[in-house]
Amino acid sequence: MRKLICKICNILSGVVFVIVIATCVALILPRFIGFDIFTVLSGSMEPTYHVGAVVYIDKKVDAGEIKEKDPIAFHLASGEIATHRVVKVDKDKQQFITKGDANNAVDIEPIPFNRLIGKAVFTIPYIGYVSANIRTTKGILACTGCVVIVILLYAIPLLLDDKKEEA
Repeated sequence: MRKLICKICNILSGVVFVIVIATCVALILPRFIGFDIFTVLSGSMEPTYHVGAVVYIDKKVDAGEIKEKDPIAFHLASGEIATHRVVKVDKDKQQFITKGDANNAVDIEPIPFNRLIGKAVFTIPYIGYVSANIRTTKGILACTGCVVIVILLYAIPLLLDDKKEEA
């Protein structure tokens, strides 16, 4: 029975460890190679980008390279960040007309080229929940809980082996 418990703990600790490392890599590494990462907070781009996903934005793209149908991230006049699809590029006025995939109409405000952050390149679903909540009290508690679980899953087999040697 102890061997089974030890095996289960080892497998679970390995799985949790891999998930934690993969999440950290997905949220940190792309920043070092020129991407910005944003969490999708609304359903305006469904089904392309789901709520709770992260979108990776290539910020090295120049406004002149953006074409119709490209998804872009940009600063709204309010300072918030949005990711919508370009429906028209007006090079004379230096602005984009954008629309969320799930929206019925184009966005009210054209986006000047100078508010472009970059072009959306790819997305990972669900990981945005981690990214959005990691700095909150609940997020910190959840991370602490994951660390405690990994430690316990590593410690249980060691404790069971010590008891086996004592007997």
